Amino acid sequence: MKMRATINRRLFAAVLVLCPAAVACAEDMEITPFVISNQSPLVQIYGLPRETGADIATPGRLIVALSQDLSSNYLVVSKAREQMILDGETYRLALSARYGLADRWELGVEIPYIVQGGGFLDSYVIDWHSAFGLPQGGRDKAPKDRLRYRYRRDGVQKLKMDQAGSGIGDLSLTAGLGLYDQRGDKSHDRLALKAALKLPTGDSTSLRGSGGTDFMLQLCGSMTNYSEWGSLGVFGSLGGLVMSDGDVLRDQHNNLAGSGTLGLGWGPAPWISFKVQLNGNTPLYRGSSLDGLSGSSLMLVSGGALRLPGECLLDIGVTEDVAVGTAPDVGFHLGLSRKF
Repeated sequence: MKMRATINRRLFAAVLVLCPAAVACAEDMEITPFVISNQSPLVQIYGLPRETGADIATPGRLIVALSQDLSSNYLVVSKAREQMILDGETYRLALSARYGLADRWELGVEIPYIVQGGGFLDSYVIDWHSAFGLPQGGRDKAPKDRLRYRYRRDGVQKLKMDQAGSGIGDLSLTAGLGLYDQRGDKSHDRLALKAALKLPTGDSTSLRGSGGTDFMLQLCGSMTNYSEWGSLGVFGSLGGLVMSDGDVLRDQHNNLAGSGTLGLGWGPAPWISFKVQLNGNTPLYRGSSLDGLSGSSLMLVSGGALRLPGECLLDIGVTEDVAVGTAPDVGFHLGLSRKF
């Protein structure tokens, strides 16, 4: 708890630095995707794309972003040959920057800080499920706020992690190329190609990294229309991920995976928007009958964005696992960005 309070104080201080007092811009709200991906302990260690927006930093300008994701995981499954327990919380704080290098080109970096622990959300999630008559899946009978990540196959313990820990995750170098950017009085359409190289800087034994190098390439697009009713936008991305073997479940890890996003949003006023987004990816592991490993993932993100003074944008979202067991039960996302 002391560590979490320290992190939250630093996040608040960063908000004050990134968003000084100023008059908010009165332009129409641009509809942009949430900067987020699957936070399952065995998935978030790989280079699935988080930044899926079609925007490119203009030459000479810097876009700095701070994102915070807190996810609650609870999955207990057992079949004839396999048993899996994923019970814990993943906290991810990431600082990223994108710089407009030349016309239509940008370069960037993302540095994440990962905490794996027992957390504090179990009681809240249980109460939420009870209030709306949702299945508990055994969470209400399990010990509260514990960390237990385990996977056994054919009698062999292939994953065991019971100790909480924190530290730097896998650093990513990013690049983007704007392919199309057409803005009119009533619309703004964009298309961009984005890439990322994830390096093995995090500790794979503590699930703060995969122990391998990943390369991601994706096509991102968005269309926003402006009217008297506000801004209405759709966005999406489609990409591929190439991964080296890594250290985590090495003999079951897939070296190729696909990913995609699809979302829409409505901005009724220049300072606020509401949006929903689907994130999906093909399996990152093979040779398992458990959806938590070898199943394709589908995750829903819902929430919105607030335009703050000083060219700041604050995203607020909640995640749920549409394909049950392939993503965290619930997650909470905050994303703050500012252009310099």
